[in-house]
Amino acid sequence: MNRSEAARGPDLELVVCTHQRAALLDRLLASVGEAPVPEGVALAVLVVANGCTDDTEAVVERHAQLLAGRGIRVRLRHEPRLGKAHALNRALGAVCGTHLVFVDDDHRLRPDFFRALVEGMRTHPGALLYCGRVLPDWTGEEPPWVRETGRWAIRPPPVPCQDWGETSRVLDGAGRLPGGGNLVVARTLAARLGPFRTDLGPRGHDLYGGEDGEWLQRALARGLGVRYLPGVVQYHYVDPQRLRLGYLVHKAYVRSRISTGLEGRGLDRVPPYQYRKILGFAVRALFTPSSARRRYYLVRLAASLGELAGMREGRRPSRSGKREGA
Repeated sequence: MNRSEAARGPDLELVVCTHQRAALLDRLLASVGEAPVPEGVALAVLVVANGCTDDTEAVVERHAQLLAGRGIRVRLRHEPRLGKAHALNRALGAVCGTHLVFVDDDHRLRPDFFRALVEGMRTHPGALLYCGRVLPDWTGEEPPWVRETGRWAIRPPPVPCQDWGETSRVLDGAGRLPGGGNLVVARTLAARLGPFRTDLGPRGHDLYGGEDGEWLQRALARGLGVRYLPGVVQYHYVDPQRLRLGYLVHKAYVRSRISTGLEGRGLDRVPPYQYRKILGFAVRALFTPSSARRRYYLVRLAASLGELAGMREGRRPSRSGKREGA
């Protein structure tokens, strides 16, 4: 990042898409104000309000005034079509930063976020994609099983967590891809990747997803990797309403269904082992005397049923069954 680039716009532009979460957005923007920006680095913030009827606009206006004193410009755009992919596409058409820093509205930044990000980008200047860690923002009031990390830990975890350890490396798609909540993309690459698929991704606060994973897969198809920077940390809000077993079971089903299709695992004929896996988890959930194991097996059962649905749907799962916005 040099000054000739900054002359055309900010070096870093925070991109936040939000829907009816004024209180969480307030928390996020407050964390931006508490995170020093390295000298010589220009920062801007773009908030896209996706069908918001709450106090989102007032929250943005208040923080725009506060951050203006630090030379940080905050802009608000509205996207009336409900769906995160629509909001992301609105953002892509409005950004002016050299690098786009995507942040979910239920995250907050660690105070050293910008320092660690700029340091990592200068250490690895050739990358077009960067990601960091996303850690649960524990309050201490969660039930103990939520923090379980051993044999019976629930997958996907009750609170999103993205952590590949303390060593920087390139993620090339061989394992789990990073999510879109702590992702940094060169604007030149974002323009080449094109818009997000609008038949994927959450609408409102439903559990649908996949819009960020499919977008990243386009970059991987070009031979690019994602540079992981462990010091670039965001914290994910812990919503007590999302720690219920029914919610976690539904989440496991939906996310597995989407990821199976996006991984290209759609099949003309479902392999017999998939039915054996489903039956095995169902029997174990029914007969185990342990509540921890029952939770684990029920979530794995739901995930396996989601895989089955994804296999039956084919390679490109969507709400409408057709590809849009790509």
